[in-house]
Amino acid sequence: MTMSANLPNERERSSGAATLAQEPPTSTLPHPAPGTWHHSHVLDLDDFSQEEIELVLETTGTMKEVLARQIARVPTLRGTTVVTLFYESSTRTRSSFELAGKVLGADVINIAASASSVQKGESLVDTVLTLQAIGADVLVMRHPRSGAPYLASRHTRASIINAGDGWHAHPTQALLDLFTIQSHIGDVRGRKVVIVGDITHSRVARSNLWSLTTMGAQVVVCGPPTLLPVGLEGPQGSEVESEQALPPLEVETNLDRAIKDADVVMTLRLQLERQQSGLIPSIREYCNLYQVTEERLATAKPGALVLHPGPVNEGVEISLGVAHGAQSVIEEQVANGVAVRMALLYLLSRGRS
Repeated sequence: MTMSANLPNERERSSGAATLAQEPPTSTLPHPAPGTWHHSHVLDLDDFSQEEIELVLETTGTMKEVLARQIARVPTLRGTTVVTLFYESSTRTRSSFELAGKVLGADVINIAASASSVQKGESLVDTVLTLQAIGADVLVMRHPRSGAPYLASRHTRASIINAGDGWHAHPTQALLDLFTIQSHIGDVRGRKVVIVGDITHSRVARSNLWSLTTMGAQVVVCGPPTLLPVGLEGPQGSEVESEQALPPLEVETNLDRAIKDADVVMTLRLQLERQQSGLIPSIREYCNLYQVTEERLATAKPGALVLHPGPVNEGVEISLGVAHGAQSVIEEQVANGVAVRMALLYLLSRGRS
């Protein structure tokens, strides 16, 4: 009798189970070690230390565990308002940030510049101040102008996450790329990573250069000389330092030489305007010289990973067989994007608190 009197009744057991399912404990989420996390914003990765990148990757692993739960929801960011402000269209980045915020319990507001007061002439600074006034704690921002998130960060108390600015940077994409690579091959130190395509106009490439070299990878960029940044047109296979504040890396304009013995091959989307501007003679010639095909991939190391930030132009920068082949982790990159962005939202909120 005494034992049964101390047991919860059926309603209490159901209620308790529901509460646990809806609000899993947050004790499994790592707390940033003192002195490890110093960022109020995530604008690029050129100011991230190896320890800070490792913390992001560690936290991302924990967030993957949260997403794998039967009910993937935690109240960690309850009371936090996340605003996504996109001046350019986006599917992967925007939707993954929205899901990341909601999984962590934040209030998420999505704003497209095309449907905002920007169309009435409102400046970026005025927009940021307006969003701060309505209570934005984190502002996720994509803008066609390089440096726009830096300007925004100087005019708000909210934390700014750069979701892509012009040709400059896309730090969250680079972090999810690195997490995907390490999930398969472990430590990237000394590993050969080849980035192929339009390096000059790729914000993804620039952020990847910083993250990969910081973690000790051997990075080789490959593409037509007209699509390499000023300062990178050194002798084939040489290591150069860019005049545009990029880390030292190897340059190769011949894809067959570049891809040999690679551990990772990352292809970049070729935009139509590059052909129209005369930077390449034709799509056909680009495909002949720089498309990652099954034959070329066979000269990389066995099991070499293939990545692409998307959207993919199948049959242009990458062949259909490679894009959907066994070595492709393109879909996994998209899935990992949610966990990486959860990790950054969490770390920024811990820093703010």
